[in-house]
Amino acid sequence: MVDPADYMELSLDLARRAVGRTSPNPAVGAVLVINGAIVGQGYTQPPGSWHAEVMALKEAGAKARGATLYVTLEPCCHHGRTPPCTEAIIAAGVKRVHIALLDPNPLVNGCGLRALEEAGIDTHVGEKREEAAALNEGFAKHITTGLPFVIAKFASSLDGKIATSTGDSKWITGEEARRRVHQVRDAVDAIMVGVNTILADDPQLTARPDAAPRERPERQPVRVIVDSRGRTPPAARALREPGKVLLAATSAIDPARAQALERAGVEVLVLPEREGMVDLAALLKALGQRDITSVLVEGGGNLLASLVEDGLVDKVMAFLAPVLIGGREALTPLEGRGAPTMSQALRLRRPQVEVLGEDVLISGYAGFCAVEQLNLTNLAKELQR
Repeated sequence: MVDPADYMELSLDLARRAVGRTSPNPAVGAVLVINGAIVGQGYTQPPGSWHAEVMALKEAGAKARGATLYVTLEPCCHHGRTPPCTEAIIAAGVKRVHIALLDPNPLVNGCGLRALEEAGIDTHVGEKREEAAALNEGFAKHITTGLPFVIAKFASSLDGKIATSTGDSKWITGEEARRRVHQVRDAVDAIMVGVNTILADDPQLTARPDAAPRERPERQPVRVIVDSRGRTPPAARALREPGKVLLAATSAIDPARAQALERAGVEVLVLPEREGMVDLAALLKALGQRDITSVLVEGGGNLLASLVEDGLVDKVMAFLAPVLIGGREALTPLEGRGAPTMSQALRLRRPQVEVLGEDVLISGYAGFCAVEQLNLTNLAKELQR
């Protein structure tokens, strides 16, 4: 007999195909099963198109009647760009629904579940809920706070250097680690760097995953350059790649520079300043208002330090290479003021370690964590009983 968790795992695999393609909607997977046979499956399509449940129902057709639906997120019960999925499930005659996770969206949270139960559908909640929560961290933070989920990423040597004293940084980590970075880029809505990174490295800032191609339209994450005075050259490579570029500046930007950048296809966003620099909290709020749910920050050291010091980072991904660089003048991942004492240093929560070829990825949470929020919600419900 097939374990129901296996069907939910398949639903999670389907949801992973949609990651990075559905914002501001969550990435969801769904599987329809009857008499042990899969009759329909699907995952969320780009905004404005069908949700995972409807895709599975369309594939199943009449075979959906009496079937069991496994879905990674609670079916929606409100009218958005598409009709409620609960109505489609009820109309199709689905007998039983297994839901990994209740939707954190206040418009749905528990409403979809009640609609199914009131229609006489047998419901089960909680299978692989932590995996489902981790899959949509950006959606969960954005829908509850209006802000994007911020990932700080850097690659360094064992002695904490991101380049030599001459500025050479290619390559600290190996191919497998760099491949992972591109996979992360492919999954987020935006990539952010400071202007010094543009001037020093002239990066492309594009996602170039070499995994098997997915059934999806071509897209690139928005490239966000934090550049208070507009020093980014209009000929920079990041401005010439496919996709949207947003430059965050202050009122100190020269109007002629702003116009030259706009002619190069850049959206120049003038934001409030803080200590002469772009107010990063205001920037994140502006990105959230543009339905950007996740941001990968790749440097440099001053930008990352400012985000950490202001408490704006949610997750850290540190790629460590087995190499020693040395040098007093060599750059480090975090510049800024730094913690004055060890007790004030930022210690990551829920740390994980992964070996990637010869390199090591250490990741952990500094701010919002969807799994922790899920557990706190469950605890609050238990205390209310």
